[in-house]
Amino acid sequence: MGDYYNSKLVIRLDESILMHIYKMMVLIRRFEEKIIELYPEQEMRCPVHLCIGHEAIPAGVCKNLNKDDVVFSNHRSHGHYIAKGGDIKRMLAEIYGKVTGCSKGRGGSMHLIDLSANFLASTPIVGGTIPLAAGAALASKMQNKGNVSVAFFGDAAVEEGVLHETLNFASLHKLPTLFVCENNLYSTHTHINERQPAREIIKVAEGHGVKAFRGDGNDAIEVYEITKNAINHIKSGNGPVFLEFLTYRFREHCGPNEDASLGYRTKEEILEWTKNDPIKKLGSKLLDEKIATNDELEKIEYDTRIQIEEAVSFAKESQFPEKDNIDKYVYSD
Repeated sequence: MGDYYNSKLVIRLDESILMHIYKMMVLIRRFEEKIIELYPEQEMRCPVHLCIGHEAIPAGVCKNLNKDDVVFSNHRSHGHYIAKGGDIKRMLAEIYGKVTGCSKGRGGSMHLIDLSANFLASTPIVGGTIPLAAGAALASKMQNKGNVSVAFFGDAAVEEGVLHETLNFASLHKLPTLFVCENNLYSTHTHINERQPAREIIKVAEGHGVKAFRGDGNDAIEVYEITKNAINHIKSGNGPVFLEFLTYRFREHCGPNEDASLGYRTKEEILEWTKNDPIKKLGSKLLDEKIATNDELEKIEYDTRIQIEEAVSFAKESQFPEKDNIDKYVYSD
């Protein structure tokens, strides 16, 4: 059985790891809250898909990765980019369409690329980067590099044929690939029960011979532990692992606003999930176990806000691409 809940071992993590994960989650959350604040100015002209509520997954997964490990993402990519070590100044500049952005202002929020962080691609096409991650893993295996290739995607990608093809190929060739499904229950405005039959997502992966586990995506410690075991399995040459983390987005599918008024989910459902806020959950643990004090957590908040304000200044003061070379770096077939 691939359900982590039934085989959980209580592990006391190194306090520095817990603090790193907490700081990373706070950075992701406050960065996106700044987007919410600034978006009405209409200086950001690209769509934004916020991951508020998902933060434990990128923070917990990426803490297990080395610099040489590569990451691929989807339209909801901010948290993955930040957690992999991306530069928030360059990312915000990208969202503003500035030449100092990580994709030189050509990609916007949904097309982040940063080779310096080995964040190789994010695209809005559902499932679009999943085969790319397997391709990178195949290259790594052929070159004996020993690194892991990670694909982040949502539950709707399970409905795409490319996921099944990639799972089959990765399983057959024992590729060093980590598949991370962030199951937030909705594909845009449609609940998973209206899109998929009554079967566990991890069973899909297991059907392709891929080792699979499921966990609480709002519990950063659990995310970290499950991923650590998965990475050990992959780096031991045992082939790919599929992880499903149950989570919930607090904001609308695309944009900075709340969307309970649309009627596809209730205020009560949203409230119930926000009670399980991953940042508050880990913060309470840090305080209860005296790993951190209130003053230390407040300092993290202060330092994070300073860092984000510096990113805002950098992005706003940066230049747009020149009109005569606006198509440079853009491939068109």
